[in-house]
Amino acid sequence: METYQYKPGDYVVRKSYNKDILFRIVTINSQNIAKLKGVSYRILADSHVADLEIAGGMRFTSNESSTMKIISSNVEKILIEHKKINATKLHKTGKVLHIDGDTFYLNLCLKYYDVLGIQAVGENISESKQSTKVIELIEKYNPDILVLTGHDSLSKNSTSEDVLDNYTNSKHFINAVKQARTIRPTSDSLIIYAGACQSYFEEILSAGADFASSPNRILIHALDPAFVVEKIAYCPFYKVLPVEEAIKYTITKDKGIGGYEILGKARVGGSIIMQESLDNKSVSVDSNQDEADITENRRNILGNSMPNNI
Repeated sequence: METYQYKPGDYVVRKSYNKDILFRIVTINSQNIAKLKGVSYRILADSHVADLEIAGGMRFTSNESSTMKIISSNVEKILIEHKKINATKLHKTGKVLHIDGDTFYLNLCLKYYDVLGIQAVGENISESKQSTKVIELIEKYNPDILVLTGHDSLSKNSTSEDVLDNYTNSKHFINAVKQARTIRPTSDSLIIYAGACQSYFEEILSAGADFASSPNRILIHALDPAFVVEKIAYCPFYKVLPVEEAIKYTITKDKGIGGYEILGKARVGGSIIMQESLDNKSVSVDSNQDEADITENRRNILGNSMPNNI
């Protein structure tokens, strides 16, 4: 009998899938079946260890490296947009409560919220328990924006996308959204994003979410929720945010995330004297100069999406 030298915590790729996604081994059972967790994508998978290959020092697959370049470029574009806003008015963004079934992805999103200048708090709560905790956490943090995410999947043996039991965790996201809406019934009081990879998009929206995944039942990137949240948090409260704009910087776009147009959660302010001074400012933004102004610390963060403390 062939033995395999793999252990939980190893970073691996699957040979039968052309090594497309980088995984971390969570557990290996007595039949040499490994439970895998995606590093960049919110995916859980099972694989026989014979199909695995150690990733070595690899931080991303070639596909994921291309995605990270897109993410870095998008973040720099966002920071330039923020600089234009902050140069003209005092600006207060919406507050975020991010509830995630996965600690790794939670820390990843929190890191990007910080880079993007978004006030956010995070709670690591398993998908099955989110509905029992969400009211307590909303009352504790009083957020403007709620994220309910983690892992999900559509059964590989499923013959229908319209059967809730065919999804691993969609029912838990649906229940959590319903609970949140008992105390924050409208998007004016709370904007909700919910779902993960391959989630039951239509039913999550029907439960009361404003944005959800996954319209085409595809894998979503770990940072997709964060990029939707950024658009909501920085959109003025009097302005309609179209869905197309909300998903502008996501990786999976309209195949991975959809929803409804909403009003944003940002506010501008300041004293009359201060506001007059700001309004009289001539603002000319040169994109090359702005990119040069982004701090080295932020660039270092953007270059590595894997938190060191996981």
